[in-house]
Amino acid sequence: MRFEGKIFLNGQLCDSASNGTFSVENPATGEVFAQAAQATPEDVDHAVRLAREAFENRIWTGMDPLERTRILCRAASLLRERSEELADLMVQEHGMTRSYAEWLEIPMSANALDYFATLIPNTGGQTVPFSLAGPQGDYLTFTQKEPVGIAGLITPWNFPLLMPVWKLGPALAAGCPCILKPAPETPFTSLFLAEILTEAGVPEGMIAVLPGGDDTGKAIVAHPQIPKIAFTGETTTGKNIMQAASGYLKRVTLELGGKSPNIIFEDANLEHAISGVLFGIFLNSGQVCQAGSRILVHKSIHDDFVQQLAERARALTIGPADAMPDLGPVISHEQQCRIDGHVQNAIKAGAVLHAGGEKPTSPGYFYPPTVLSGVTPDMPIAQEEVFGPVSVVIPFEDEAEVLRIANGTLYGLAAAVWTSDLKRALRMTRNLQAGTVWVNTYQLLSPTLPFGGFKHSGLGRELGQQALEAYLETKSVIIDLNDTPMQYF
Repeated sequence: MRFEGKIFLNGQLCDSASNGTFSVENPATGEVFAQAAQATPEDVDHAVRLAREAFENRIWTGMDPLERTRILCRAASLLRERSEELADLMVQEHGMTRSYAEWLEIPMSANALDYFATLIPNTGGQTVPFSLAGPQGDYLTFTQKEPVGIAGLITPWNFPLLMPVWKLGPALAAGCPCILKPAPETPFTSLFLAEILTEAGVPEGMIAVLPGGDDTGKAIVAHPQIPKIAFTGETTTGKNIMQAASGYLKRVTLELGGKSPNIIFEDANLEHAISGVLFGIFLNSGQVCQAGSRILVHKSIHDDFVQQLAERARALTIGPADAMPDLGPVISHEQQCRIDGHVQNAIKAGAVLHAGGEKPTSPGYFYPPTVLSGVTPDMPIAQEEVFGPVSVVIPFEDEAEVLRIANGTLYGLAAAVWTSDLKRALRMTRNLQAGTVWVNTYQLLSPTLPFGGFKHSGLGRELGQQALEAYLETKSVIIDLNDTPMQYF
């Protein structure tokens, strides 16, 4: 594989400074299938020098905005054209099902690039009226938008293509050179993406991909010439990044964890709701930040709901991609054991198991779709992010109680409401503490809509116009058009 043992610098694959490598496993087999390059702080310095040169020479921002738009759109087209090759790679390093790779992740990534491309011609400022105390003169006042500078981008393994695109797209649209550190579990998809962007026409020096572990990420966060950090991942790591970045007052965007409630009222269409719950928690084997892991069900339909949900969950298949399963493996043995520990501890605390809940003995890091009831809102499994195919069902009596439960965690990434009562739906969306609220659906995202969370779920937003703003600085300009100078003294 051409990506093995390589980093991406100055428009090409090359060796790291140390030639060090680390192993990458196929989660479906548990076997090492490749060696990835271990980027070093020296590689970070090299990437920064190239990025500074590209930024100062304006090789990207000095280009016609419509040409930059065409380049990102061309990259989106290349993703679609090479989707089969890309899916093969993601299946191997991530373990995702081929249906998810080809029908969701790759098309969503291409759509996001297309969307951010359309924002490029609109990255300018605006003319604004000017107000001055005392006699009014003649002034022209306007704002200018300028790229913040080099962007350090740190992405997780659960969406190895989509998460880098969500950061590279707005950063490049804003004019920022990018230094991307993908998760060590899934480094090769990012290298593939960098090649695609370069082939489409993004100039040398504008994109670096540096695989590695914590040391590589820390070198990026601590580098004094990287003024912008964007991170998606675990909340504790996000807090550490924020603390480390504070010494340089870096601009920081954090998309962190979630424990999202999926609320089912008694007047909901039960068949639709159960399908939405299945998609909300078992998509990508539950390895989704906004997964609807807490199923809050009105007590009058609770037992029937649990029975039907468990039946549907037990019918889902798990296995390697060539078996065309509904769910693939989780990312690692460590994650598999972590998920199982949460489930077994919940059962010991009184939860009732209705489906799944046992690690398979077959090779690979699989975990079955799991349904638990008898869970109280204060149990760890109802408060902590499991990041696996585990749903907990909690009953409620009325709107007041369900809002207390729904908002009763540290997180606030997403939520959903299933009801046929429009007024109730609007009351709930107003009072739920979440960055995204779905009504009678789940997991639907659009590149045009901002995505991010309240509370410990992060800072700032991915997607939408707000994502672009995170990579821009605003400069105010005041021009005196008067014929005579203003007399101050």
